[in-house]
Amino acid sequence: MNIEAKRILITGGSSGIGLALAFALGAKGARIAISGRRPQALDTAAAQLLASGVEVAKIVADLGTAEGRATTLDLALKALGGMDVLVNNAGGVRAGRLEDTAEAEIRAMIEVDLIAPILLARAALPALRESGDALIVNISSGMGLIGMPFYSTYAAAKAGIARFGEAMRRELSGEGIHVLNVYPGATETPMMQGSQVGPDLGIAREPASAVASATIAAVEANAFEVIQGGEARAQMIALNRNDPATLDRRFAEMKPKLAQAVRGHVSL
Repeated sequence: MNIEAKRILITGGSSGIGLALAFALGAKGARIAISGRRPQALDTAAAQLLASGVEVAKIVADLGTAEGRATTLDLALKALGGMDVLVNNAGGVRAGRLEDTAEAEIRAMIEVDLIAPILLARAALPALRESGDALIVNISSGMGLIGMPFYSTYAAAKAGIARFGEAMRRELSGEGIHVLNVYPGATETPMMQGSQVGPDLGIAREPASAVASATIAAVEANAFEVIQGGEARAQMIALNRNDPATLDRRFAEMKPKLAQAVRGHVSL
């Protein structure tokens, strides 16, 4: 896909990977709309983007509600005059043991990380069809490929959105709408501020700009997926498929320290 002049909606675009994508796509000449729940964060992000020369519209809405999704799509279409690319990036997480996770927190993760992007994509399809050269980008997670302890619901939602994207790519094949799945690893974003996971557990974080750069390259190449983490992540994926018991033992060894590191990881 040629990104120049494309009309792009990025959900969760006020910070982290969403904002990094807004900068990177805008630098390629795209017209951007960013959505989010926090007006002040959106104001700050929009000011930064405008200062860098990126044409941007901001939309305050909660994608966890039907009204918020309708508002997001309606205002994006009005601001952009249509839509060529939908980036499903907004998400939330609550780490910890399942039995210690409130039902409301479980439902919030499923609603925002899985249901919202599915319903937003469904609602956006008519506009994307009108484009004739359209794209849906789903920001999943490395945990959508490899389930980690203390992230059971989050991993389920991210695996769900990944399979949704794969199925939709095949459903929309030949109809002018491509679908790209992105699997970031641990990334330096506000969403990760409550997590103490780091190199001592064998988990290195990368900047959001690195995820954005890899995603841009995949968009331009019409790729199917982006998997961050390099060779180490590729080896873990292969091990998870071919010898999951070995990976189980690795996680068992690190479980006490991991439980402590993620106990404050909440962003809902």
